[in-house]
Amino acid sequence: MGGVIGPMSKPAFEPARDIADLSGKVIIVTGGNTGIGYETVKQLLLKNAKVYLAARSPDKAATAIQSLEAETKGKAIFLQLDLGDLPSVRHAAESFLKQEQKLDILFNNAGVMNCPTDMLTKQGYDLQFGTNVLGHFFFTELLLLALTKSYEQSKVPARIITTSSVGHHAAPGSGMDVASLKGGPERDAWIKKRGFMAAFSLYGGSKIGNIYIANYWAKTHSDVLVSCSVHPGGIRSELTRHSMSLMQYIGYLLSWPVSRGALPQLWAATAATPTQMTGQYVVPWGVVGQADKRAADVKVETEMVEYMREQLKGY
Repeated sequence: MGGVIGPMSKPAFEPARDIADLSGKVIIVTGGNTGIGYETVKQLLLKNAKVYLAARSPDKAATAIQSLEAETKGKAIFLQLDLGDLPSVRHAAESFLKQEQKLDILFNNAGVMNCPTDMLTKQGYDLQFGTNVLGHFFFTELLLLALTKSYEQSKVPARIITTSSVGHHAAPGSGMDVASLKGGPERDAWIKKRGFMAAFSLYGGSKIGNIYIANYWAKTHSDVLVSCSVHPGGIRSELTRHSMSLMQYIGYLLSWPVSRGALPQLWAATAATPTQMTGQYVVPWGVVGQADKRAADVKVETEMVEYMREQLKGY
C-alpha cells in the first residue's frame, strides 16, 4: 500500500529547507493552476524562480496566480496551453520562446484520469493519451531549443520532470496498444472488450507512456539535459473527478494533501543530483523507486515515440 499511497513516515525532503535559491531560473509547470501543480508553483515562487503557469483556462489561471501572489509575494506568468489540442500546444511553445531564450526546468505535470471513454482530444485521440503523453511530448520537443540554451549558458543540465503514476501498472499488454489511442471502430471494439475497466486501462497506458518519454529524453539528450518520471502518491486533488464516487471516497480517506504530492517532483527538479534522478522513476517522498518492468522495454518505448512523431506531422 505504501507504494500506492505513500510512506507513513515524515518526508526527509523539505522544500523550505532543501530547495536552494532559484533566482534566475526559468521554469514551466503545466497544470499549475490546481492541485500538485499549484503547490509546485508555490514552492518555486517562494525560492524566487521565474515561473510560467501553463493552463488551459485563463480564468482559472488568473485566480490561481492571484492566490499564489497572496501566499508567496511572487507572481507567476500565465501561459495558455491546451494539451488536448496540438495547435494550442505549438502556440504555447512559440509564445514562451518569444519571451524567453532559455528554460531551466520543465514540469510536465498536467494530466487527466479515468475519463469517460468517449472523451477525445480535438484531433481525435484518447483524451488520456492525448493530454498526458502526446501533448506533453510535443510541447517538450518544441521547447528543446530553450532547454539546450539553458545548458549552454550555465553548463548545468536542464531538467524535465514528467508526472506518471503507480497506475502505470494497469497499462494493457506490452504497455502500448495502438488500437486504443485514436477514435474509430477499432478503438470502440477495444473499449467494448474491456468493459468497465477500459478507462483505467487507458489511464495506465498513458502513465506508462509518461515513463517511456521521460526515459527517451534521458537517453537521447543526455548531453544537455536530465529527465525522470515521478509518482506523486495518493493525493487529494481534482484528478479523480471522473472516477466513481465510491473510488473517490476511498481515495480521499487514504490519500495525502497536495503539498505531499508535490514533493517527489520538487526533489527531482531541485535537490537531487543529475545522476540521482535522470532516467529514474521517483516515488514518495523523493526517493528512487522501481517501475513496472515493461517501462524499461526500449522496443515499446521506440514504437511509442515513432507513433507520436508520425501523428505530429503537419502540426
